[in-house]
Amino acid sequence: MFRLWAKEWKENRMIRDITICDSAPSSEKNRTKKVFDALEEVCYTFDLGKPIWLDMNIKEFQRIDKTRFTKDNFIEEIPFDYLEIHVIEEDDF
Repeated sequence: MFRLWAKEWKENRMIRDITICDSAPSSEKNRTKKVFDALEEVCYTFDLGKPIWLDMNIKEFQRIDKTRFTKDNFIEEIPFDYLEIHVIEEDDF
């Protein structure tokens, strides 16, 4: 089981969140594919454009399984301060 928790924050308050679950076996999808699929589902649910992964996001996500997407990561204006994603459960590889 793979689970990703996404949260929108505005003025230090969480305004909405969602947990995306992917029960596909690790042999079908690699970790990167699961993260991108979950992020795509988050963006669809929250009606957002997909954020751009900057170098700092990639490094932070690789290091602690968590990153924040600010207005710099989106092409259009966003009605919140940042979108945070965090892997909270992962398959045993």
